[in-house]
Amino acid sequence: MSMLIEVGAYEAKTHLAEFLRKVKNGETYRITQRGEPVADLVPVATRAKQSATSAATRMLEFMSQQAPIAGADVRALIEEGRD
Repeated sequence: MSMLIEVGAYEAKTHLAEFLRKVKNGETYRITQRGEPVADLVPVATRAKQSATSAATRMLEFMSQQAPIAGADVRALIEEGRD
């Protein structure tokens, strides 16, 4: 992933067209207001990839915290929901 570049809100507003061209080419920016991060400017595909990665990570964490079901017949469980 590319390096995240921090810019102030005023600079982002003033140079938005330039930043959008750079984002289209893969750069990412974190927009700050009075030094506090308020938004990330990233390529669209990057956000979708981050969401998918985050969802997979959360699912793996959830699964690792669950106790295995002892004596479960997986085939019976699959068939149980079918008519």
